Amino acid sequence: MFMMWDPTYWLFAAPALILALVAQWWVQHSYQKYLQVRNGANMTGLEATKHMMNRIGLRLRVEQARGTLSDHYDPRSKTLRLSQEVANRPSVTSVAIAAHELGHAQQDADEYVPMRVRSGLVPLVNFTSWLGPILFMAGLWLAIQPIAWLGVVAFGAAAVFALVTLPVEINASRRGLHLLEQSAILTSPAEKKKARRVLTAAALTYVAALAQAISTLLYFMTLLGGGRRRR
Repeated sequence: MFMMWDPTYWLFAAPALILALVAQWWVQHSYQKYLQVRNGANMTGLEATKHMMNRIGLRLRVEQARGTLSDHYDPRSKTLRLSQEVANRPSVTSVAIAAHELGHAQQDADEYVPMRVRSGLVPLVNFTSWLGPILFMAGLWLAIQPIAWLGVVAFGAAAVFALVTLPVEINASRRGLHLLEQSAILTSPAEKKKARRVLTAAALTYVAALAQAISTLLYFMTLLGGGRRRR
């Protein structure tokens, strides 16, 4: 908790925090705005998903998920899950998000390397994301630098994960927009522009996550590099 009272921490964290807040506002604003705009094909997210799957010959289980912005693709069970608003409303937001998640399914089918790397990092990051700060703080307070640096390395896995995630998400959006064009679900340039705005807003949240991970990592390294000790 001492980090919250350290001005140096906020020097690193403030820009990333501001970016995260802007990204969160933008994705919510874009989501809600274009959820009210009916797409030209008058398809719900669920209908669009099945239409695009048939067009590219991809067979997946499609389910509905609870909550808002809970849409995701599960490569383990080959299941695409759409939130109720996305699945059941014929909006630009619905088909854009559905196409993005189908882009992830395409990545899986194509054995897209960055996606494989990200999936392989998940168990490691789940472990090191909480262990890293504990080791760092223990090493810092006990003045044992090797332990603190071990914590930095462990936490660094989160930054690597965020870095790998970014191209995976951007590529999924590109695939999704291409699928929407191929399937003639968005019937005008204006609709395509609106769908791109929804997906760009979502991508910014991953940029913000990367910025937060890197800023925290740099803060840890600055503390150790500056030779600060806490007992």
